[in-house]
Amino acid sequence: MVATSIFFNPAVFVNGKFSRTKLAKAEDFFFSGLNMPGNTSNQIGSKVNPVNVEHIPGLNTLGISLVRIDFAPYGGLNLPHSSSCHWDPSRHGGCTLCWFCYIREPSHHQSPQPWRCFVFPVGLIHFLFNGRKTNAVAFAGLSSQNPGVITIANAVFGSNPAINPDILVKAFQLDKNVVNYLQSQFWWDSN
Repeated sequence: MVATSIFFNPAVFVNGKFSRTKLAKAEDFFFSGLNMPGNTSNQIGSKVNPVNVEHIPGLNTLGISLVRIDFAPYGGLNLPHSSSCHWDPSRHGGCTLCWFCYIREPSHHQSPQPWRCFVFPVGLIHFLFNGRKTNAVAFAGLSSQNPGVITIANAVFGSNPAINPDILVKAFQLDKNVVNYLQSQFWWDSN
């Protein structure tokens, strides 16, 4: 039997992805298309376009990615959600989002100004809403090569299997008919 080492292999799997240690090409570190607006003609008036390790293979093991979020005028919404980054021991399982945007943050009562930056701590439920009369765009840097998101309404009322309605009645202090109605609806993910 001959011993081999990953240090001599030109390609190995790291984080479940093919890592081109000695076969890397410029294309593995490049993405174009961030200048293209997403289609916001949907029920929530927004479109999330991720750029992660699936789009840029060179991000593998770097622990970073980004998204472009486009918002329709007068109500484009990035639904209330929480970050769900894949666990990375070097980051203690956390995910920090940093938004650079043209979005008014109603919860902070700040006038909209271009290129403000806001950092969301790990696990904070947050949303973005465009109350302006023009389209808006936000860019977010994420501390994971392949982050996820938990859309709150979908997780609570659209889960499969469904959460017992009696639990939701008690947790949200709602009438059971309201809970049953909400569980019967289609819930969008942060697309």
